[in-house]
Amino acid sequence: MSNTFRFSALKDLHAYYGLPQPEHPLISVIDYSKVKYPEGAQDLKWIQDFYIFALKRNVAAKFNYGQQPYDFDSGVLSFFAPRQLLQVEIDPDVQVNPSGWLLLLHPDFLWNTPLAEQIKRHDYFQYKVNEALFLSEKEEMVIAEIFRNIEKEYLSNMDSFSQSLIINQLEYLLIHADRFYNRQFLTRKISNHQILVKLESLLDGCFTDDQLIEKGLPTVHFVAEQLNISANYLSTMLKVLTGQSTQQFIHDKLIEKAKEKLSNTELSVSEIAYSLGFEHSQSFSKLFKTKTNQTPLEFRSFYN
Repeated sequence: MSNTFRFSALKDLHAYYGLPQPEHPLISVIDYSKVKYPEGAQDLKWIQDFYIFALKRNVAAKFNYGQQPYDFDSGVLSFFAPRQLLQVEIDPDVQVNPSGWLLLLHPDFLWNTPLAEQIKRHDYFQYKVNEALFLSEKEEMVIAEIFRNIEKEYLSNMDSFSQSLIINQLEYLLIHADRFYNRQFLTRKISNHQILVKLESLLDGCFTDDQLIEKGLPTVHFVAEQLNISANYLSTMLKVLTGQSTQQFIHDKLIEKAKEKLSNTELSVSEIAYSLGFEHSQSFSKLFKTKTNQTPLEFRSFYN
């Protein structure tokens, strides 16, 4: 079993890759074709204390991030947050010419800037690796150009404007990532439709009386886990496709079930609330009123 390395500084990963020391201690752009993994290494594990933006193509390795596998046969962009376990399995029998770019960014570079907090709000740093961003050739060129602009800036004589200019490029990169992910959600209709079908089927199974009484309302994380997809990715995908988050989608399913019971049974509101997994009928009534602008009894009155 291989050891797990800890890379606290950018220079540590540079050395591990067999590269010269970085020109700047807190930010570095690496030509991935020049990366050399340690000789004989096939199973590598590490945790880095900085962000990694990875634009890769034709890599003879498989990556595990958050216990999820992914290989970089195509041109894809992935985002790795600090202090996450990254595992690399190298296939020595496969001869390819890898290409792409790595952008290493230490959080200290962002200190005292709005981006220090904003970067944490981008969901794709919490996506599974198999939810990486697949880029078109044109999109790949846009991202590569941003990497080169960042490299050009920190390789020039740093002055009082340099950090701001690099921050602007980083913000530009994140905006494009948001745009390209939005495009990916919309264009990958077949796979996304399959996820929606599975989600509907899963919730149908969860929303039986026995299941709700025994286990309560399904949580976002439970649903995502059952679909083998990260909670953030699922919510973002649903937001783009349906305008709803996963939580809202679950609640809408719940309200549909509640309306069936209110219109087709003689159960009291308290009994319906209990059958839907609520401990207190007041919580059920409050959610129903929020979603429908009616109390459960007001809704039922239309059917009496």
